[in-house]
Amino acid sequence: MDPYLRPQRPERDRVGGKRGPPARNHPIFAVLRALVILLFGILIVQLVRLQVIKGDEYAQRAEINALREVQIPAARGLILDREGRPLVRNAARFSAAILPGDLPERGEVGIYHQLERVTGVSVDEIERKVVAGIEAEGPFEPVVIKADIDQETALTLRELEPTTPGLKLLIRPTREYLAAPFFAHVLGYVGPISEEEYGELKDQGYLLQDYTGKTGVEFTYESALRGRPGKKLVEVDALGHELKIISERRPLDGSNLVLTIDLDLQKMVKRTLEEYTAEGDNAAAVVMDVRNGEILALVSLPDFDNNIFSGPLSEADLAALVDSPGKPLVNHAIAERYPPGSTFKMIVGSAALQEGIASTGTTITSRGYITVENEYDPNIVYVFNDWAALGPLDFYDGLAMSSDVYFYYLSGGKADEGFPGLGEARVAKYARAFGLGEPTGIDLPGESPGLVPDAQWKEETVGDPWVIGDTYNFGIGQGYLSVTPLQLISAVSAIGNGGTVVKPHLLQQVQDSHGNVLQQFEQGVRGTVPVEQGYLDIVKEAMRQSVTKGVAREAAVAGIEVAGKTGTAEFGPPRPDGSHETHGWFVGLAPFDEPEIAIVVFFQRGGGSDAAAAASKIMDYYFHGPQLAQKPALREAEGPEEDD
Repeated sequence: MDPYLRPQRPERDRVGGKRGPPARNHPIFAVLRALVILLFGILIVQLVRLQVIKGDEYAQRAEINALREVQIPAARGLILDREGRPLVRNAARFSAAILPGDLPERGEVGIYHQLERVTGVSVDEIERKVVAGIEAEGPFEPVVIKADIDQETALTLRELEPTTPGLKLLIRPTREYLAAPFFAHVLGYVGPISEEEYGELKDQGYLLQDYTGKTGVEFTYESALRGRPGKKLVEVDALGHELKIISERRPLDGSNLVLTIDLDLQKMVKRTLEEYTAEGDNAAAVVMDVRNGEILALVSLPDFDNNIFSGPLSEADLAALVDSPGKPLVNHAIAERYPPGSTFKMIVGSAALQEGIASTGTTITSRGYITVENEYDPNIVYVFNDWAALGPLDFYDGLAMSSDVYFYYLSGGKADEGFPGLGEARVAKYARAFGLGEPTGIDLPGESPGLVPDAQWKEETVGDPWVIGDTYNFGIGQGYLSVTPLQLISAVSAIGNGGTVVKPHLLQQVQDSHGNVLQQFEQGVRGTVPVEQGYLDIVKEAMRQSVTKGVAREAAVAGIEVAGKTGTAEFGPPRPDGSHETHGWFVGLAPFDEPEIAIVVFFQRGGGSDAAAAASKIMDYYFHGPQLAQKPALREAEGPEEDD
């Protein structure tokens, strides 16, 4: 055999072993080759998905991440008193927020933990708010995680913001009320938008984290005070940091409101009411210009500090305020109704003169009561009492001495004596003509319409027929009749100005941020009472005599002739002795010859004499205070530390 064809023996390595197969045939290299091929396959599939299948979507997202529209909040307009003194100012409010679109992919939980350590808000709560924010406004609107953080926390977030994707420190304007609680019910307050409100307001440019007026003129004139937010288009980097501004529309600041209210008079009225009011009881007073309906002062007690709504307010604190005695959040001057008592007699007297039921010489004798037999059983006799046996009274005396018997006759008549009376229908007609039974239209929310009853109303509501006793009670301001203090001052103003039922208002003018007048309030007229001027003058004279020699003598003011009427209205269940608790009223005009102002004072669980005395102090201050330099003295006495 050819030696070259002889099979070769495997060479042994130097240690005597056999030489193995070539390295490239080793199994591990086969696995590596398969893995490389698989990875390249995955990469190719991903490239196809990114560039072909999802190419348009990711291109749009890249563009959105590069360019972003940011809202610039407008400064809320200021509110001034009639002398131009500011009642509010704008301050800064800090909030911790997340911008979902800037959160790192799969790294948001780490951001949440970092924010939890700074703010105390749990990761679960942060995640819930972010999800809700994305659903409501998309990924590129900030989601407030914790509002109204303190300055120390704000500084910490400011330091973290540049290096923490998605973390935002929001700086928003907030409201500071300089004269709280003197103007709590007039100004109201602003608060965060609820989800229900946002559904209605988002089309008007509101964001979920915005604040809006909730009550008072802050609510009524929200559109003027808010202004118009600006917008800017900015270029941002991958972390959401602003690189440059592409375009910008500056915000338009809100308009300023000049109110008809006088700051010093408002403070004086509040302090006067507090002298006569027990803690937790309601009280209210309004001073109004009878010529044009300008509200010069409007106070409701108890009140509250509206600044508490400009910061964090716990549910417990809010519940304590809501449940507080006297309902401090309710504006008792416009939102709650009470029986007017004898103050209603000025309306009944006007109607009786106009309808020919009475004249100035109509004389009725009060023996302290009248009796009326039951129409079905003469053995049953009803007794309607006067507050005293006042003897013979003409029209002036009847109103000045506030005789119930006199007005039983005028309203319900006395059939057995042939005295006709007005009857419930005409009493109701004139009550409505003087503006009772419907809102006055004042520029505040939550006004009550009050109630003017009649036979039809009682039948439909109570289910019983109207009887003569109902008319007697109606005629002296008792029974089902109920009014607000604002309605009552509107009614007496019609007597003072010759019969015009003016529309009360708080806004005098709207100004821009430079003080230029944009809108001047025009007087509103609700109607004209169907009573001749001469008869209104007779009623006004009887009211003057009530102050000079009648039951309203506590309302007298030195140097000023006042026309007025007290009222002491019973309410609630009878006491064991048959008496009732009473509300105290005074309503009046001054000066008598050419009335300038009307005033109403109301005290829950009070008497007419207290209301008249309080009104006297208020009118004395109004007419004499400036000349006696009481306004500067009042401000000096308050001192810089007083919380107004």
